[in-house]
Amino acid sequence: MKMGLYPGCSLEGSAREYAESLRAIAPLLNLDLREVEGWNCCGASSAHIIDHAVSLALPARILAQAVKQEMDEVLVPCAACFNRLASAKHELAADPGVREEVSAMIGMNLDDNTEIRNILEVLDKVLTPDIIKSIPNTFPHKVACYYGCLLVRPPDVVRSDKPEDPVVMDGLMKKIGATTIDWGMKTECCGASLSIPRTDIVGILCGRILEDAFIRGAEAIVVACPMCHSNLDMRRSEVERTTGKKFSLPVIYITQAIGLAFGLSPDVLGIQRHFVRMGLEARNKVPQKPLAKEAGS
Repeated sequence: MKMGLYPGCSLEGSAREYAESLRAIAPLLNLDLREVEGWNCCGASSAHIIDHAVSLALPARILAQAVKQEMDEVLVPCAACFNRLASAKHELAADPGVREEVSAMIGMNLDDNTEIRNILEVLDKVLTPDIIKSIPNTFPHKVACYYGCLLVRPPDVVRSDKPEDPVVMDGLMKKIGATTIDWGMKTECCGASLSIPRTDIVGILCGRILEDAFIRGAEAIVVACPMCHSNLDMRRSEVERTTGKKFSLPVIYITQAIGLAFGLSPDVLGIQRHFVRMGLEARNKVPQKPLAKEAGS
């Protein structure tokens, strides 16, 4: 399947391992990704708070670039980028006046020919039964699927049919042999962009998420958002300082878990870049037979 790719800034910086694991598994999923040429920042971290027109113009230019390159669909792995692109597309489609104003700002024509896809939508489509059969390993671990806010809200913009209890990621993890926990924190906010100015708030919010996952027996938290990963992994010291508790629960990207099931090495998937060490391994689907004893032994 051919598809455009908008990596966004985080996949070239703080979430480098997310990009590495996605690019590693894409050919195994028959996913032919072509990066949008000339892409720019979508403004996810602050543009929508500072200047509404700019917050539309930045993602609108990315959409226009994709249309110009004849891309029918664009995968946006970062949940924050996906939310901004989907929100801009939704608003531009609903208001012709705003559409005309933004088109003039960026000096490019705008149309609705390109669909924006998040990572869970795409993985759910390409992890077909035949692909599942070809995966050599299983990932037999008990995990907490954490969706965060940006993949599910607002539901009419991001096309989320179960914003309070999404199950797509749970289904994907079960396909590779994992067991998912039933918990109530899967869409709770991690603090998002407060990671830099208010680490105390991030510590409190992420502490609740980590503690609930741990109490319910999860061996790891699985995410599909660089911001969620950053807050739950990189901000672990702030979490432990605000809660007064130690947490060893690792946090991994769903693309890394799938990569392990495909038999890829942790280094190829960028797992060594995480702040909290992960010791979970995949296992071969077919149990290895014990070596036959040598004659006379």
